[in-house]
Amino acid sequence: MKISEIFYSIQGEGTLVGVPSIFIRTSGCNLRCSWCDTPYTSWQPEGADMSLDEILAAAAKYPTTHVVVTGGEPMIAPDIAALTQMLRTRGLHITIETAGTVYAPVACDLMSLSPKLANSTPEGHWAAQHDRLRYQPGILRRLMSEYDYQMKFVVSLPGDLDEIEVVIAETGAAREKVVLMPEGTDAAILRERGVWVAEACKREGFRYTPRLHVDLYGHRRGV
Repeated sequence: MKISEIFYSIQGEGTLVGVPSIFIRTSGCNLRCSWCDTPYTSWQPEGADMSLDEILAAAAKYPTTHVVVTGGEPMIAPDIAALTQMLRTRGLHITIETAGTVYAPVACDLMSLSPKLANSTPEGHWAAQHDRLRYQPGILRRLMSEYDYQMKFVVSLPGDLDEIEVVIAETGAAREKVVLMPEGTDAAILRERGVWVAEACKREGFRYTPRLHVDLYGHRRGV
């Protein structure tokens, strides 16, 4: 499995924000988001080929019961199901961060679904493929039916809220499981967007998430 990085930090996003967690970041993605904050796993995927035993040994160095399998898109990684089963045998709580475009029979305690809105579509030759793949309501519904989940949206503009309502209606997502996160990696932009995103959450009954790791450490790898 091609692994970009394995590191220990706090969960910066979603319903488990603040929980010390091991992050296993796979390299490779079937999407090309315009605002991708990990281009080294998508636009220019890089990493090292590691066996499952090597991945588990690296994760075992850290003193926590929570692991986040992320990417890139971890659900397209070879042996993702086997990796998650092995993590489960070690008693770890497993979060999988996914766009929800691909199904795999993984072991997972929290399926962190992040359907990509139109604000993610890049310019150029990737646009058509990205738009075709970025939203798969049937796969989202299947994952929601099999796993505990949160549905996390990256929000850039107030107009994104209309698209979010369409996704909720088409997938049947519970409003209390919907999480809105301001888009950006700059602290000032996150604060500015965060104000109106938080107000939208208060109005609509959604949950707000910061990007706590960016607030604490800045936009850097391995944190």
